Amino acid sequence: MIDFGYVQATSTEVLKSFIFSEPIMIDAACLPGLGPASFFVQGAKRMPGTAVTKSVVANESRGRNREEIFVDVIEKISVTFSASGYVLTSEIDGTIQMKSYLTGNPEIRLALNEELSIGRGGRTIHDYSSSSGAGTLILDNCNFHESVQLDSFDMDRTLSLIAPDGEFSVMNYRMTQEFRPPFHINALIEKLGSLKAEVIIKVRAEFPSSVTANTILLEMPLPAYTSRVSFELEPGAVGNTTDFKESSKRLIWGLKKIVGGSEHMLRAKLTFPQETHGNINKEAGPVSMTFTIPMYNASRLQVKYLQIAKKSPTSNPYRWVRYVTQSNSYVARL
Repeated sequence: MIDFGYVQATSTEVLKSFIFSEPIMIDAACLPGLGPASFFVQGAKRMPGTAVTKSVVANESRGRNREEIFVDVIEKISVTFSASGYVLTSEIDGTIQMKSYLTGNPEIRLALNEELSIGRGGRTIHDYSSSSGAGTLILDNCNFHESVQLDSFDMDRTLSLIAPDGEFSVMNYRMTQEFRPPFHINALIEKLGSLKAEVIIKVRAEFPSSVTANTILLEMPLPAYTSRVSFELEPGAVGNTTDFKESSKRLIWGLKKIVGGSEHMLRAKLTFPQETHGNINKEAGPVSMTFTIPMYNASRLQVKYLQIAKKSPTSNPYRWVRYVTQSNSYVARL
């Protein structure tokens, strides 16, 4: 059983609950013949209707249902860099997703950053004036699920709710306040004579070394008359892939993972079949980037605690709070 790449359970007693096929004794006389068509005949397989609503780890080894709740803070980032590497535009669209496997629908209290402020003018959703000093996290706007009670939100940034069945968005928010982009991209293209040019792309991870991004992909449109591309990676580069899509004239650079604080560079030599006289910077680019960063969020929005009303003194549900940052539109101009 794996969650975000980490092993959660290996017990055979736990894994048994996920095997839904049952042995069925079939009379040999009822078996079809071994003709050519018999190879394409398959028995119907059916999974119990409750399977889709089961938790990732649905049962404990003692056979009891496992009480647990998942809270995911998911942020999609849009950033545009200028040719000189400065941030032109930046925006975060975020959501707090919740999925509950708690019985009895207990009350849930979820606390966010106390320095959180809603609205560019420093006002909350209830027109409560709050200071927007150093360290204040300002969201442009947000909305909440209908089950969320905001009685104490202005005082201590706590949300109260009784979670409905299934997965739902507790809160959606948007932020344009200045933040540090997780990656800094520098890209340039320059001529090396009349028939050649060179592209240099540098990517620097601006997050802590304890965090690792994965599934990174950079793409860059090249001049339409590009006939051949050769690539040069850094010495010792591991997990990199490069490609030139001749049909679409696009350069593609993939990295399996990037550790926080590291820097990576790609050189690409372009070959043209004929002399060029135009502005090559206008005929190439921009560079676009896609990525996923588990356990990291750029906005600094945090779930400070997740409190569940206890049904009994021995009740102690499992709580899972996870953060994921993904690219939405991450672009560097040439």
